[in-house]
Amino acid sequence: MATAEDVRTASRADGQARSRALPLGSAGEPHVLLPGDDAPETVIEPGRALALADFSAPSVGAGEALIRLAYRMGVSGATLARPFGKPARPRLLGTVDSPLVGDRAAGVALRAGHFLVHGVKAPIAQMDFQPVAKLTPPFERTVHGFTWMRDLAACGPREQCTATAERVLAAWLKANHRPGKSARKGAAWSVENAGLRLLGWLVHAPLILSGDAALRTRTLAAMEETARWLDRNIGKAGDRLAEVAGWTGIVAAGLLLPDGKPRRLFGEAGLVRALGELVAEDGGVLSRSPLAQMEAIGLLTELKACYAAVRRDPPPAIEAMLGLLVPPLLALLHGDGGLGNWQGAGAVGADRIAALVSASGVRTRPLKDARQWGYQRATGGKAVLQFDAAPPPLAKHARSGCASTLAFELSHGPQRIVVNCGGAAFAGGQVPVRIEQGLRATAAHSTLALDDANSTAVLLHGKLGAGVGEVEIDRKTLSLKDGTATRLEASHDGYVPRHGLAHRRILILRDDGSELRGEDLLVPAGKGGGKRGKIGFAIRFHIGPGIELGLSDDGKGAGLALPDGSYWQFRLGKLDEGVSLSVEESLWVDGQGRPQPIQQLVIQGMTPRSGGSFAWLFKKMG
Repeated sequence: MATAEDVRTASRADGQARSRALPLGSAGEPHVLLPGDDAPETVIEPGRALALADFSAPSVGAGEALIRLAYRMGVSGATLARPFGKPARPRLLGTVDSPLVGDRAAGVALRAGHFLVHGVKAPIAQMDFQPVAKLTPPFERTVHGFTWMRDLAACGPREQCTATAERVLAAWLKANHRPGKSARKGAAWSVENAGLRLLGWLVHAPLILSGDAALRTRTLAAMEETARWLDRNIGKAGDRLAEVAGWTGIVAAGLLLPDGKPRRLFGEAGLVRALGELVAEDGGVLSRSPLAQMEAIGLLTELKACYAAVRRDPPPAIEAMLGLLVPPLLALLHGDGGLGNWQGAGAVGADRIAALVSASGVRTRPLKDARQWGYQRATGGKAVLQFDAAPPPLAKHARSGCASTLAFELSHGPQRIVVNCGGAAFAGGQVPVRIEQGLRATAAHSTLALDDANSTAVLLHGKLGAGVGEVEIDRKTLSLKDGTATRLEASHDGYVPRHGLAHRRILILRDDGSELRGEDLLVPAGKGGGKRGKIGFAIRFHIGPGIELGLSDDGKGAGLALPDGSYWQFRLGKLDEGVSLSVEESLWVDGQGRPQPIQQLVIQGMTPRSGGSFAWLFKKMG
């Protein structure tokens, strides 16, 4: 198994790791002459939220500002919208045409009587819709967030889907909207699920408002009640992404329900402020999760469709935010067009990513050098290198936070060569909940671990503790005799307090994509630097699906036979006594949340506490 069995707590660094890169290898070993490293390195600290003027509350006139203030103070929307008139009858003011497309297979399963979540089926007839029912997180989101509606809409004509939608909705309303019951608790009434649910009801209203008249009346009442609940409880969101989901539901209700102008003005101000606090300066969400990045893009895309339904233009900040969010997401796409396995994500497929980006309306290029988002991207020929060169997210932002600092992934064309395990965010589907923490550990990523410990402490409920406080990063282009190469060098301080060693990694990708040279260095740092004795270490390279591995006769390399018939070689530099290369079992989680068996190359042994250096090479043969 690739993941660490014993998650240990690491201490936060007391000081900064400062060292110079050492040359790679020795004579006859993997080696590249490096230019002088006298240029200052960038120090990356945990990400900061946007501080741009464009993400303040939308500018409105004095009258609308007064309406917004009064609504925030508790004056009802009907009173503010028509102070001398009768409240408008419940209805929708527009029909939304969402550009987002759901999962057709999940929709077909719904029509057949089952929820299908990350490959796991659950009969609708046996589902417990109670707000305090014990469901795994993916099922909670699906059932109480009504995210299944998009899938159902994608699987056939509306007339063929309304009966299924009404069946599920009626069962849910019976369990959660009982007359005279004012208590709102449990997963059904988290801010995030309530926001997703309200947005889903409004966007896919034809599925649930076209049939039974009594159910239509109950549903319209539930929409208004949920919007009022969100107005009062939006401040109780679990994190910024949950808050953005809640604000999105509020704004959508303000657009599509009668007497909604006060709610819309209130919601737009809150949404823009929450977006500014969700996203770092280069457009990456502060959780550093590509799944959260996708969620934010999807929420804003559907909200834009709500504006279009009532022929209004969204605030400029929403368009600007979409333009910021898409480039960092594209930076984590491999040659197959799918997502890398970072911060709990699985390898989400190219079709889903392409559909999301197309729906957003943003046309842009990947962001290669994202300092706050934290992922460096380098390309050469058909090769794509992704490198985690920033601290993990802070605990308040993390959802499936991973101790992945200085891990990398490498692909060549459609083949993923080096990967991370990924999939922690899918736990509760085919990924067992019991291994969720292991999938977030340093050992589940293609990087170095000391003393079988995580570089940052992995805690319960997706949170992270002490460990990496800052990362130094330097990026440059090298001129070689026969071409150029991209050189990335980074170091982190996660092991400095406990072991007095900083981990420094150098990656050099040739411009033709034929080889990746690397070196992992342990450099004395902090008060404990230069200790005597030895310490155990392991450098893991999780090898992509479908690749056959075989160790070389000298034990210093391995052959990689790829499914497309190409062949790569892995070679090590000089190894100290007691350090060995082995092949072990691992797993990799795909975009459907399905764990797949793979293998990993592991360099492991004992290294002096005074430091060490380990050079290696991936090279395409022929």
